[in-house]
Amino acid sequence: MLTRRHIRIKVMQSLYAYRGTESDNFSKDEKFLLHSLDSMYDLYLSIFALLTELHKKSVDYNKKIQQTLSNIEEGRNMPSMIESNKVLKIIVSNAKLQEIIKKRKLNFWDLDFEYVDILFKLINNSSITQAYAKTGKTSFEADKNLIINIYSEVIAPNDKLYEYFEDKKLTWVDDLPIVNTAIVKLFRKLKESNPDTFLLPELYKDEEDRTFATTLLKKTLLNASKFGGEIALKTKNWDADRLASVDGVLLKMALCEFQKFPSIPYKVTINEYLEIAKEYSTPKSSIFINGILDRIIKEYKEEGLHPKAGRGLL
Repeated sequence: MLTRRHIRIKVMQSLYAYRGTESDNFSKDEKFLLHSLDSMYDLYLSIFALLTELHKKSVDYNKKIQQTLSNIEEGRNMPSMIESNKVLKIIVSNAKLQEIIKKRKLNFWDLDFEYVDILFKLINNSSITQAYAKTGKTSFEADKNLIINIYSEVIAPNDKLYEYFEDKKLTWVDDLPIVNTAIVKLFRKLKESNPDTFLLPELYKDEEDRTFATTLLKKTLLNASKFGGEIALKTKNWDADRLASVDGVLLKMALCEFQKFPSIPYKVTINEYLEIAKEYSTPKSSIFINGILDRIIKEYKEEGLHPKAGRGLL
């Protein structure tokens, strides 16, 4: 689920918040980083808890409608499509998924039910649901496409839900785009015959990614003064405040990858930090960072320092 870029962002945030020295024990900072990364999985699970509650809402709503109306109009019958949706039924009936949601206490929607109500009404009145009702299709693929469209067009972009997650845990704001993308990709690959574990993907692609996160944090902290001095030599005409900001953190991380991660090509490192700078720093930061890193790489190549091994090298 996690990408290397998201790992870099989490490391950047940990470094920016760091207030210790190079001689300190970094165990607390490493623990904080790993907890921050792991919390993304809680966000993922809480969204599946939300989908579970939306299905329950549909079941309850439909029962009430059937009790009060003898002939349900087409528009009133839309919630039954959510109730009978095969993808939602897979989610609700997945014992392993529901157990881990319960164990981590992530089904907080029974207390914050107003968000379930808001989304349910939006889904019920959406053109996506109405268009689906007119097709009369009931296949698994049709149900899957309905959920993908509802999630992509109604649930994921909802501002109130975004604000709710932001209030619940500030770091989830950065995690939400990654989690939303992961969920849509998972739905697209979902089959009726998938095992229960399909809805519970690993947080890290492999152990190497987890090691990359902690190593990048620790080696950047251990070499902060050295990297800072090297950057300072290339930034004599730049405001010192810029080097104390996110730009400075990103430059130190990039130098750490240049020097301590020989298997990561220079090109990959530069592209990653330029994209992060565009999202998290000032409008001119990517130009500033690119200029500094380009000069440093040219110097390394001229002096034969920190050679890289692998493909796609500059």
